[in-house]
Amino acid sequence: MKTIVPTSEHIASWIISRVAAYGEIDPGTFTVDTSLADLGFNSVYALTLCGDIEDAYDIDVDPTIIWDHPTIRGLASAVHEKIGHV
Repeated sequence: MKTIVPTSEHIASWIISRVAAYGEIDPGTFTVDTSLADLGFNSVYALTLCGDIEDAYDIDVDPTIIWDHPTIRGLASAVHEKIGHV
């Protein structure tokens, strides 16, 4: 059976909702091109988001993915690519 891979846009939307919830930030105040660091992301948030990504998409994610792809767009693209290679 073929697994349906969510689009990068779907993943970005999901990440936006998580980031907004973690930081209690209105999701309308930032975009997919906003740096996660500019949103107050730190190592605790990064580990939490990585765990949520692993649970939501059934993949293993190294926490350095957050620092290697510092925007929501970049992170969503990296997650999308990783899902496609599972």
